[in-house]
Formats: sequence, structure tokens, C-alpha cells
Amino acid sequence: MYFSFGEEHDQLREAVRDFLADKSPETEVRRLMETADGYDPAVWRQMAGQLGLQGLIIPEEHGGAGFGYVELLVVLEEMGRALLCAPYFSTVALAANLLLALGDQTAAADYLPRIADGSLTATVALAEAAGRWDEEGITLAASRAGDDWTLSGEKTYVLDGHTAGLILVAARTAGGVSVFAVDPAAAGLAATPLKVMDTTRKQAKLAFDGVRARLIGADGAAWPAISRTLDLAAVALAAEQAGGAQQVLDTAVAHAKERVQYGRAIGSFQAVKHKCADLLVEVESAKSAAYYAAWAAAEDSDELPVVAPLAKSLCSEAYFHAAQENIQIHGGIGFTWEHPAHLYFKRAKSSELLLGDPSYHRELFAQRSGI
Repeated sequence: MYFSFGEEHDQLREAVRDFLADKSPETEVRRLMETADGYDPAVWRQMAGQLGLQGLIIPEEHGGAGFGYVELLVVLEEMGRALLCAPYFSTVALAANLLLALGDQTAAADYLPRIADGSLTATVALAEAAGRWDEEGITLAASRAGDDWTLSGEKTYVLDGHTAGLILVAARTAGGVSVFAVDPAAAGLAATPLKVMDTTRKQAKLAFDGVRARLIGADGAAWPAISRTLDLAAVALAAEQAGGAQQVLDTAVAHAKERVQYGRAIGSFQAVKHKCADLLVEVESAKSAAYYAAWAAAEDSDELPVVAPLAKSLCSEAYFHAAQENIQIHGGIGFTWEHPAHLYFKRAKSSELLLGDPSYHRELFAQRSGI
């Protein structure tokens, strides 16, 4: 396998980076962090209308651009660098991927065009109070009465769960794990925003009390599609983490070159120089893992179930370590609210835990690779 970015990827990266530099500077990130919704609907519409980002991996037959995961990686790297506050990960990496994986053409035709044009945000409600991301962790009950389904139970850690226009809920029926589409305005549904460390990425707890829902796909047969979606989401998150890790490394190196102590730039001191060098090795290794995983996703390779957890674990640890060391290299100023270093530190920590921590993904890797 030979992997390299082409001219079209470079142009895409440049366009997204310029857009985010204008729409997601630090001042805007801080403003949106303090809002209830956590994103700017006008910018969301511009992302779809001007750049087509929401429809990037959605097939053309459903109103999307029909590109693959390498293009998505480029976009998510830039979003990770800019700490974009928007429901992009929940809508595209989770909900759109799940709709595609379920193979329900009617549901895909109903929802994907609206995701692609930016008129619909969406999310997936999977984890519950136990915080598990596996099949056994799904206990929310779905009951059938004639042609209708109702849901009862709770979901938590739902990304953008209080603002999404469509909620795809993993629930357990008599036949097994199934996926249901829920209107956020449905009777019996209560969404409570969670107090989280990383306020650049909103989360919510959803309580279902006899909520009417629409079955997507076949009853009891959804876990393979959910598992594939989680692998694809892990690759997407690894790409975002790789972008964030590169940003904090660049910031740390720039500070080390500019900050002068005892008449010398601190980057000339052996302790700081070696710290930056070690971070460079970690970040480059993490990026390589993310790139390979994106290729596997784009090619629908049999390696995807193995490389997805590997990339997620490597990128999680590299990003968090880089964010930690960025604060240390900046010294006292890095600990203050005024400096962006702590924003990346919090995003790195929340991303490390999202979809399962590194230990969980290393265990997945070991199981799937036969170690």
C-alpha cells in the first residue's frame, strides 16, 4: 500500500484551514463554549453550503459528495487543530455513518440529504450509565405494540444530544440490539445537558419514558452496523486528535523558540529540546496510524477492525501527552485561563475517553488481531 496526499487533498486542507481561521478563532471558541447549544447555526450552514463538509462522505445519490475517509481525515485534522465547536463529529462520523451501515434505504433517503445540506443535525445515543461501548452495555428497552415502537430508559454521554434534530438510539428488543430514530420533540423524551470538563464538545443525558420511535433496519440485527460505525468513528476521532496533537506541538515549539531565559531561547536548553523531540516522534507516529486507518476505511479493508482501535489508542495517548507537555513548556502562563493550552488539554482528555479509553481499544486490538 502506498499512501500520500494528492494536490486535491492539499487544496481541501487549505480551504478548510482558511475557513476555520475565519470562523473558529480562539475568541469564537471561547464564546461558543459558554453558550447552551455550543455552536453557531449560521457557520454550520456555511460549512454545508460553501464547502459541502457535512455531505463529504455521503453518497451522491443521497445529496452528498461521495468522497471517502481520506478526505474526511483531512477535514477532521483541521477541525482538531482549530477546536471547532460544532456538531460535526456527532452528525457525520456517528449518525451519517450509522445510517449508511444499517442499509435501510428508506431511512437513508429520508435523513441523509438533509444532513448533507446542513438542515439536519444528528447524533447517536449508545452509552448508558455504565459507560460501556460494547453490545452488552446496551440495556435501554424497546417495546412493540402493533406497528409502533416505544423506548424506555436512559442514555448518557450523548454528543450534542440536547440540540440534535435527529437521535439514533441503540436499544434492546426481544430480538436483540436495534436502532431507532427519535424526534427530539417526541413526548416522553427529556434531554439534560451534562456538566463536562471539555465545554467545546457538548454532551447530554437523555431520558426516555415511553417515547415513540421508528425502527431503522431489521429488528435485532443492528449490532454489526453499530460496531462498524464505532470503528469508523474511532478513525475519525483519531484524525481529529492527530490534528490537535500537531497544533499543540507547533505551539510548544514556537514558544520554545521565542521564550528567552538567562539570555537564551529555552528551546536551546537540553531538557526542553529533548522534550520537543520526543513529542515530535509521538505525534508523527500517531499521525501515521491515523492515516493508515483512514486508508483502511476508505478502501473498506478487512484490516479496519484491527487498525481502528490501534489508531484510537495511539492518537489518544499522543494528543494527551502533547497537551500536557505544551503546558509544561509554557510554564506558569500555560496554566492560566487566558492561554489556549488548557483548552487543548481538556479536549485531549475528553477525546481520550470518548468511545472508550486507550486500554479498552488496546484490548479490542488484541482480541481482533488474535494476540
